[in-house]
Amino acid sequence: MGVFIAAVRGLSRACGVIAVGLLMAAVLVVCEMVVMRYFLRASTVWQTEFVTFSLIAATFIGTPYVALLRGHVNVDLVPLYLGQRGRLVLAYIAAAAGLVFALVMLWTTAALWWEAWRGGWRTDTVWALPLWIPYLPMPLGFAILALQFIADIAALAMGRELPFGLRPEDRP
Repeated sequence: MGVFIAAVRGLSRACGVIAVGLLMAAVLVVCEMVVMRYFLRASTVWQTEFVTFSLIAATFIGTPYVALLRGHVNVDLVPLYLGQRGRLVLAYIAAAAGLVFALVMLWTTAALWWEAWRGGWRTDTVWALPLWIPYLPMPLGFAILALQFIADIAALAMGRELPFGLRPEDRP
């Protein structure tokens, strides 16, 4: 189980790197678009869509990394006032709720991706990008997020991680 936890954490870190790469690519394309439009007076066909889809992909691909770092919105007042057992129960409930959310979203976005793939959907622009490409980061991100929540639950169960990162003596 330790190998699984380490592998999922490595995969979540890789998602963070990919998300940063997508953000950097979007910034570079925006700069290129400014030069093309305003200085060279050339048209930009694919740039706006690329930037939009890159930012959306970075959001979905980056979610497992955010969950790994506990970078999401977190209210830590309740765990501070609970004992260690209460913290553990609350951590299991939070991870299970996150897992259920990720699985529901995985199912929904996978169905959307499949429809786009099977139906040959394309964007209604000159670029005519096949929509399965920008839709793919959604189910991928949620699948890896689900794995991250499973790894979190396993780490709690094995005692490899403290609930909410709080030691028993951490109390106000």
